[in-house]
Amino acid sequence: MTTTGHGHEDADTAGPTGAAVSRDADTTGTAGLMGATVPQGAGTTGPTGVAASRGAAPEASGDPDTESHTAPAPATAPAPAPATAPAPAPALLRTAAELDALPRPAGAERVVVMTMGALHEGHATLVRAARQAAGPDGQVVVTVFVNPLQFGEAADLDRYPRTLDADLATAAAAGADAVFAPGVDEVYPGGEPQVRITAGPMGERLEGASRPGHFDGMLTVVAKLLHLTRPDEALYGQKDAQQLALIRRMVRDLNFPVRITGVPTVRDADGLALSSRNRFLSPQERHTALALSHALFAARDRLAAQQALHERALATAPGSGADRAAGLNRLGEARAAADAQAVALARPNGAPAAVRATARAILDEAAARDRHPLVLDYLALVDPADFTEIPDDRESGEAVLAVAARVGETRLIDNIPLTFGALT
Repeated sequence: MTTTGHGHEDADTAGPTGAAVSRDADTTGTAGLMGATVPQGAGTTGPTGVAASRGAAPEASGDPDTESHTAPAPATAPAPAPATAPAPAPALLRTAAELDALPRPAGAERVVVMTMGALHEGHATLVRAARQAAGPDGQVVVTVFVNPLQFGEAADLDRYPRTLDADLATAAAAGADAVFAPGVDEVYPGGEPQVRITAGPMGERLEGASRPGHFDGMLTVVAKLLHLTRPDEALYGQKDAQQLALIRRMVRDLNFPVRITGVPTVRDADGLALSSRNRFLSPQERHTALALSHALFAARDRLAAQQALHERALATAPGSGADRAAGLNRLGEARAAADAQAVALARPNGAPAAVRATARAILDEAAARDRHPLVLDYLALVDPADFTEIPDDRESGEAVLAVAARVGETRLIDNIPLTFGALT
């Protein structure tokens, strides 16, 4: 559920994109954001094989018998194949009273997926992951609410796509039992709330710096929806990594009785992270927007190459301890004469700088294009616990490489989790 600012802000959350290969559950709120990205289309099943359409019958196979004038009919005609049954429609709930009256599953869990509507395959993957988490006897509730507290300008709020009928079909096919789609007056019956959740210092960085107050509005509505839906578990996409980290922190700091689970980002075949805002991109702008994912993937590959080279250097250096360090230094000096790039890769404390530089070069190239340029908002390598910048001498630990940019009138965000190996 993240939108504000000018033009078309990138905003899918709470209930953003993500495909589940492995679910990143966290009950305390400070775990790293791990998980591989998954291309769109890999999500016809959920993270661990849950069917995309709960309760669907097998597809029909074979053609119906046709009358023939040249041959007798067979003695026993084959039975016609059953038609594919549509997914059962989820209950549509409009009020808090209707939601409160929804029976909770006996001996099973309720899992919630929060969205702002305009559902796409990323959201569907979240719902399938929720279905898998809840199990056949559990309950999956999808919320659809366009939160006005997250919009800086009324025009942006008015432009946000509202596609409830299509959203209901998407939720049904993915396995939702109920869709809670309240109006603004139902969520904020007294007008804009005077008491709100404050995001704190983490909420002032990156996205918070670009859109002041945005995360306060996001946390306020997430807190309200958690109270209203009373889930055992709530799933959020890792594409909105800062939002996920803040929700985890809120749950930990305020003792919400719920598990928060991160689901990896879903991408189109070309690598672009799925977003409700992608519909606003022209074909040429979409091509430019690919620079975001290309930059992240190139940085990830650079880190992997650097760490592999360092491991090989350690393996071939003589001795151990001081002798090994001296051998590695001699190896670096020898490579310096032949290949300065290889020397840079062999330095264990250069990984953060190399990651940033690799991604930045691709983004700068996209920004320099004469037509459909990319306007970079930020590129940051941050700690997933608090979104502070990773220092250049970091040698181990988890990180998130995050980027935000505007292509035309559309603002896009993306990120990728990274692990800096422990170097000895």
